[in-house]
Amino acid sequence: AARKLKRYILTVPVMTPRLSSYWLYFVTSTSFTLAKNLVESMKVDVVAEPNDLAQRLHIKPIGYTEAIKIAFDKIEQNLVLSSWKDSVADSLSTGLSSHIEVPEFGCFKDKKTRKITNPDMILNRIFAIGGESGWYYANWLWEFRGFIDKLFGGVGLNRGRKNKSHVLAGEAIDFWRVLYSSREEKRLLLYAEMKLPGEAWLEFQLCDDNTLKQTATFRPLGLWGRLYWYAVLPFHYFIFNGMIDKIADPNEKH
Repeated sequence: AARKLKRYILTVPVMTPRLSSYWLYFVTSTSFTLAKNLVESMKVDVVAEPNDLAQRLHIKPIGYTEAIKIAFDKIEQNLVLSSWKDSVADSLSTGLSSHIEVPEFGCFKDKKTRKITNPDMILNRIFAIGGESGWYYANWLWEFRGFIDKLFGGVGLNRGRKNKSHVLAGEAIDFWRVLYSSREEKRLLLYAEMKLPGEAWLEFQLCDDNTLKQTATFRPLGLWGRLYWYAVLPFHYFIFNGMIDKIADPNEKH
């Protein structure tokens, strides 16, 4: 009602809580664990009494429609202070700090550089990557990778990002987690939260000689990790080349 969209409710003959959890997981941006807990909680009707929290906390509750309207207004103005999307995946349960140092040994690396002429514009494009801006090249492949990630229980691509132009360490960008973000140092470091047989980092750096550096690092976990890297190597060559070209020169046709 708040968005003036007309929704239809379809009933199905069989729908267990687990099936409902999978359905909620695939059609929304929530994690499967959260979807499962939400569905499970609906099996029990709970009315808390006494319901005097509003008086105790000195707050004035607002209605659902008004709350939704306020939320969408804040999203449009990039005023969202926190989001459930910023909750970290299991792969980062040990903390962000332990992943900031990108490993050098036992890893596969894809390094690319491009000369640039407008560093300020390029820096803005780097810090606006993901979400509604997309990944600048072959977005359909990124979306397909997000769909595959969803199938295997990952976070998928539809988390988006909280702010269209600014990003802080700890925030989520699609299926990446921001480890380091500094406009002063002209560096953005991302860590993959997608389902992988290993660990992956993606780093963008603007150098003083007007060079854009893009580095993708993958630390495989055993034989399957190495096979995965070689299997996706042709796609990485296609995607990463196109991405850095589009970041360095968005007007050039590739």
